[in-house]
Amino acid sequence: MAVPTLDLKGSPFDFGLTHGKAFRAAIRAYATERVALAGGAAWTGRELSRRAVLALADACLDAHGAYAPDLVTELEGMARATDLSLAELVVVGGFTDFIDTVAAGGGAGLETAAVDDCTAFLVPGARMADGAAAFGQTWDMHEDSTEHVVLLRGRPKDAPDFLAFTTAGALAMIGMNEAGLSVGINNLMSADGRPGVTWPFVVREMLKAEDLDGALAALARAPLAGGHNYLVLDASGAGANVEAMPTASHVTRLGGRAVAHTNHNLGANTKAVERPRDPASQASSEARLADAERLLDRDDLTVDDLQAVTRHTGTICYRGSAPKFVGTCGGVVTRPRTRELWAVKGLPSAGAYERFAFEATPA
Repeated sequence: MAVPTLDLKGSPFDFGLTHGKAFRAAIRAYATERVALAGGAAWTGRELSRRAVLALADACLDAHGAYAPDLVTELEGMARATDLSLAELVVVGGFTDFIDTVAAGGGAGLETAAVDDCTAFLVPGARMADGAAAFGQTWDMHEDSTEHVVLLRGRPKDAPDFLAFTTAGALAMIGMNEAGLSVGINNLMSADGRPGVTWPFVVREMLKAEDLDGALAALARAPLAGGHNYLVLDASGAGANVEAMPTASHVTRLGGRAVAHTNHNLGANTKAVERPRDPASQASSEARLADAERLLDRDDLTVDDLQAVTRHTGTICYRGSAPKFVGTCGGVVTRPRTRELWAVKGLPSAGAYERFAFEATPA
């Protein structure tokens, strides 16, 4: 399946209006689905009415506006085009953070089956055959999400141009800007969720930076709604993996070996605020992490090799099963030094990666 692309230009409101018009039906369908899921016990351990879900999403809007007012304006353009509320759009884009906020309302000890979303990694230049550091990941979610995958080509007036692998209605999930700054994610389950900023806003704010330190600063100032792991890599090859929970964070800087991450916390302080995971989900996350680390533990890796990691059907690339039908819905690999991004829609094992690129700045 080819990855649909959409060009965004003009004002922030124009960005949202264009996005909303292009995918109006998909965004509206996604809103209905995700608001219902956010109120269901299978995802949060709580049963909430639609009204209660949207009231909680509405309570997140002040934090979004204080953090990135231009991105709220973008959401307003999308709301105009789709006839959805800002609260509904917060749930559409930020679902996996938002359910931490919902779950926290039922008590910090609440246990639900984890959402095994994404296997991601950073590879230092010393381990790559061409000397250029690289990033890669699968994107895993309930399988109906595959049909909503899109690549945005953004040309903002006051920030670097960007490419964002995302879903209809979400401002960004995984991306790279024209400076080469790349951002990836995987989901974590926080027990300290709260009304706050959801992760697509954070990714887009990080993509305004031109280097690792700038991106980490954008992440650090976000009052987070839920837990996510962020992987950041810039054109110089500097990188970091950040387990970011609403009240705790754990940073691992990229050194001489690849850094991989799945969906369980590794830092002692972030483990302390992790929502309990059921044994099967914990085993899945640990197995995917072990396989990613094993596959990446060698020299002379190529972009093709990194794409092969995302295609590993033993654990990393998988089809969903009942009751949540969470599976691999896409994959991304970036090489920041050359401003190249490769993306695939659907199972990487069943599809071909497409190349997208900015013109590299001469060394």
